[in-house]
Amino acid sequence: MKKRIYIETTVVSYYTAKPSRDVIIAGHQESTRELWPRLYSSYKAFISALVFEEAQKGDPVQSKLRLSEIEQFPMLDINDAARVLAEKIITAKGLPAKYPEDALHVAVAAVNGVDVIITWNFAHLNNPFTRKRVRHIVESEGYTCPEICSPEELLEVDK
Repeated sequence: MKKRIYIETTVVSYYTAKPSRDVIIAGHQESTRELWPRLYSSYKAFISALVFEEAQKGDPVQSKLRLSEIEQFPMLDINDAARVLAEKIITAKGLPAKYPEDALHVAVAAVNGVDVIITWNFAHLNNPFTRKRVRHIVESEGYTCPEICSPEELLEVDK
């Protein structure tokens, strides 16, 4: 059975962005491009309505590219269970209250039984301290917490 992957908005943004002159970002873009075809062949990949909303924002040309790339992925609903779990993640200080979208990404993935969330958001989603807090909260609510990792980390699993 294929692993279920949730594509957070930063991943599609890196995939469709113009090549960066920043070496680190350029490396992240390359890793994302390498992983992208595997999201179809090796995994069962999903987005959510939140990813769709976020992908619509910003530069109209880039927005159109992002939407075009994610339209093939099934969209997970943002239901009441996900909203309640997101609120608990914030209330328990798993993620900062000023980033409710990040809590909602995690909650949608957890409620829908997703195995892995891929993201380039290291600031307040994909770091060891946040992952530990979020895992504890999600699991205390009776869900299995998806692993949170970067596309580079997921590529390492495929080797």
